[in-house]
Amino acid sequence: MVEHADLTTPTPAEGWDVREAVSHLAGTDVEALLAAEDPAGFVAKLPAIATDIDGFLTGQLAERRDLPQAQLVASWQQGFDRLLDALGRLEPGTKVPWYGPPMSPASFATARLMEYWAHGQDVVDGLGAIREPTDRLRHICHLGVRTRGFSYVNRGLAVPDGGVRVELTAPDGSSWTYGEGEDRVTGSALDFCLLVTQRRHREDTGLVATGPLAEEWLDIAQCFAGPPGTGRAKA
Repeated sequence: MVEHADLTTPTPAEGWDVREAVSHLAGTDVEALLAAEDPAGFVAKLPAIATDIDGFLTGQLAERRDLPQAQLVASWQQGFDRLLDALGRLEPGTKVPWYGPPMSPASFATARLMEYWAHGQDVVDGLGAIREPTDRLRHICHLGVRTRGFSYVNRGLAVPDGGVRVELTAPDGSSWTYGEGEDRVTGSALDFCLLVTQRRHREDTGLVATGPLAEEWLDIAQCFAGPPGTGRAKA
């Protein structure tokens, strides 16, 4: 899709067009490869990144701004393939450093899948394309549930006592259930993924929160690392 798209097409990510979404994914794969192959080298870069996150992101975009479209896509694919190969060679118990807590290779791959899906949604929305949901959304749902506590800590809030049960309808019509508690979140897996990646305003989904813990969580849900996101405006 990207190979034949107009890369100057704006996306819902404020200030970013399709080229910039792709450039961010490609640039972050470079950092992910460094984390997998040279953890100490990656960790050494973190303080500088933390003090100027905006500058770091801008650098990813500027580095690829003038690349011809075919070269941009080809280099992105090559970097992605190298990352997959590097992750596949790691022992399961390895801890890969990242912008949040270190992760196992499987969890690290899940986080990258989530980033690809989320920024891919920006591209899909910008181009007016259609992307059918698949059962691979389960990985993002799992991450969305696991990061409930992070959503609070990331905003300097205390993580409340008590759990939230999440009951989702998968793309194939089956049910995915996570957690325990009297409070519940129900709805489609797609809507849950769109919310926790902050690609849709809560009121533009069909998610239903039952109980104060569920209500509070859905207002701040964020499954990606970095500062608290502003999310999307209501359509």
